[in-house]
Amino acid sequence: QVQLVESGGGLVQAGGSLRLSCAASGRTFSNCAVGWFRQGPGKEREFVAGISWSGGTTYYADSVKGRFTISRDNARAPVYLQMNSLKPEDTAVYYCAARQSRGLRIGVRIEEYDYWGQGTQVTVSS
Repeated sequence: QVQLVESGGGLVQAGGSLRLSCAASGRTFSNCAVGWFRQGPGKEREFVAGISWSGGTTYYADSVKGRFTISRDNARAPVYLQMNSLKPEDTAVYYCAARQSRGLRIGVRIEEYDYWGQGTQVTVSS
């Protein structure tokens, strides 16, 4: 089992930055690829960014490419999502998710992930 806890959300003005953290417990986290998803008001949950178990491969949604960076120092370390140049449309609850995978492909679908955190609210004011 893997338990995920997100932190770092908050209120920020447009153009500002936030860094989200995803901390995990459970001995199998080192075998997990991790993804960040978000769900805005009245919207479906969508993929934002993902990183492989080793940190060697990353993938981003087009809407955040060039503004967000996902990272992890090693397979057991927390996963971070650095969000720069934030826009009001980035407002959402952000979820960390993990899947047992030592492959290179980054999953972008919700059903590919086995474990989910409780989410952290990010609000970007205009």
